[in-house]
Amino acid sequence: MTSQNVYCKKPLFYTSSDAVVSELLLSLSDELRTEMRKKSLLILIYQHLLGQGYVAAAVALDQETNGGVRKFEVCDNIDLEMVLMEYESYHYVKFQKYPKLIRKTERLLKPLSGFSGMSGEMRELAAIISRDIYLHSPNVRWEDIIGLEDAKRLVKEAVVYPIKYPQLFTGILSPWKGLLLYGPPGTGKTLLAKAVATECKTTFFNISASSIVSKWRGDSEKLVRVLFELARYHSVMGQRGTSMGEHEGSRRMKTELLVQMDGLARSEDLVFVLAASNLPWELDHAMLRRLEKRILVSLPSSPARQAMISHWLPPLNSTGGVELRTELDYETLAKDMEGYSGSDIRLVCKEAAMRPVRKIFDALESEDTDMPAIQLETVTTADFLEVIAHTKPSARNLMDRYTAWEREYESV
Repeated sequence: MTSQNVYCKKPLFYTSSDAVVSELLLSLSDELRTEMRKKSLLILIYQHLLGQGYVAAAVALDQETNGGVRKFEVCDNIDLEMVLMEYESYHYVKFQKYPKLIRKTERLLKPLSGFSGMSGEMRELAAIISRDIYLHSPNVRWEDIIGLEDAKRLVKEAVVYPIKYPQLFTGILSPWKGLLLYGPPGTGKTLLAKAVATECKTTFFNISASSIVSKWRGDSEKLVRVLFELARYHSVMGQRGTSMGEHEGSRRMKTELLVQMDGLARSEDLVFVLAASNLPWELDHAMLRRLEKRILVSLPSSPARQAMISHWLPPLNSTGGVELRTELDYETLAKDMEGYSGSDIRLVCKEAAMRPVRKIFDALESEDTDMPAIQLETVTTADFLEVIAHTKPSARNLMDRYTAWEREYESV
């Protein structure tokens, strides 16, 4: 009887190390396919731009990839338009309708244009700054802001009108370069800034100090420099060297910010510094000099408070199929809410609307059906007054200090 060797094309079992190697190879293969797909897409875009006559855009793409796209060409019978057509056909067969590939958007001016001409290091810093860019309009209109009529008028004069009517702002009427909105928390400073971005359709940076203060020597100054090269800036500026334990990077950043703002004053660049602060008395005096307009965003007046309450709690409010009715004396409630900020008033209105909802939770929890018929009780003036008694204003005691600071530093 002759012995016969038996060979298996595949091993009968895997060791644990074999399994690990297999998983690593599979993962590596997936990563390579993903990278190749991205590279192929760039090459397809490059060839499409050339084919459509967008030579400058194609050259810019080639420079962005360090010449990585012009070294290749697409295979025969393949182009970007064909790939798109095949996807449309596939989508139609599967869903019986063509895909919607694009949609209109209120995109602001493209911020990445500021990257051109920068060194590699500066481009990395610009990428950090770009994370805080509003790529889309905040979609806040002036009419969305209740009250603050004086503040809205002054902001329009300082920021909006010079952009809309530049022929009127020349010589002694040259546009302002900096504006400070200050006042208690929750009074609408951020809303005013968003309305400016919506109205002007400009690149809007929402930057805090933490975004640009770095522990690495020189980085904070470079970030500020890049920021002003890109576009508009929104930040907080405390007095240099007065805070105990202030970070050295923070001090360097503030010095560079002052330098950049001096440059704005002597240039024709359409860059405007819109700053907002709840603590204006802590701002650096050198910075205040460069913020030519300083506008107090005060607590809402009685008519504004009345408008806010009627806006958030109208006589009939229907949302999600549930009706909420109110019987409120708006004028009386507005008088009782003196010293409340806009955000305080909204919080009180929300709490008042929540009172009748709380009363039906037990019924909702005990029902077997998904959603029984809901009948909410009417919110009355007495309900609202009870909420006011348990919801105190957040900034009433600070108003005297803001008024005193306004008398000393006002500039409108």
